[in-house]
Amino acid sequence: MNSPTKILFVCLGNICRSPLADTIMCKLIADKYLSEKYEIDSAGILDYHEGEKADYRMRCHADFRGYEITHLSRPVEKSDFDKFDLIFGMDDQNIRDLESLAQNDEQKNKIHRMVDYCKEFNRSSIPDPYYGGDSGFELVIDMLEVACANLLEELEARNL
Repeated sequence: MNSPTKILFVCLGNICRSPLADTIMCKLIADKYLSEKYEIDSAGILDYHEGEKADYRMRCHADFRGYEITHLSRPVEKSDFDKFDLIFGMDDQNIRDLESLAQNDEQKNKIHRMVDYCKEFNRSSIPDPYYGGDSGFELVIDMLEVACANLLEELEARNL
């Protein structure tokens, strides 16, 4: 059997968007009995929330939609660029930060925009809901459900 495809989702603090993407992707993979084919994780550009649970509001909104976020925040490490096959930033600043951490073109080529997998929303990024209200958290869940589903569909189509 081939080694699993390793995917890392990244946002600013690893307490809202990226742990949600991690959770949604893991659920989609488990529901399709593909857990042996993928390894999923998430991290943050900043280490400010290291070791903390996801934002309480994100966990509540996710829970209401059937997702239990159990991930504890961690910062992106240089070794992540060697460990992971694909690294997805949630917004353009995340992408710039990731590119500045990458040490070579091979590592930079692993970096992708998550919003590119949810064109249905016609947005330029997966917005950070941290300073907003309930509707911001719901929008992020909607967008990441679509983006993760589209990403998994594309990955599976490539592997067939």
